[in-house]
Amino acid sequence: MQTATPNQTRSYAVHGMSCDHCVLSVREEVGEVAGVTSVDVDLASGRLTVGGTDLDDGAIARAVADAGYEAVVA
Repeated sequence: MQTATPNQTRSYAVHGMSCDHCVLSVREEVGEVAGVTSVDVDLASGRLTVGGTDLDDGAIARAVADAGYEAVVA
């Protein structure tokens, strides 16, 4: 019998975002990462909160970089 991996939540500081388009780009890229089930990007604070199972900080950081920004685990 396989047990389900519990949901995790991770927060990141994202550097370089300046507009709603930035938020959308980050949300779309991170949303494509395996295991990610929720993405919240707050432009005002520069925070990214990701929920899901088996979250991979490296994969999330690469997705943010693909969107043109830098993520740092908060």
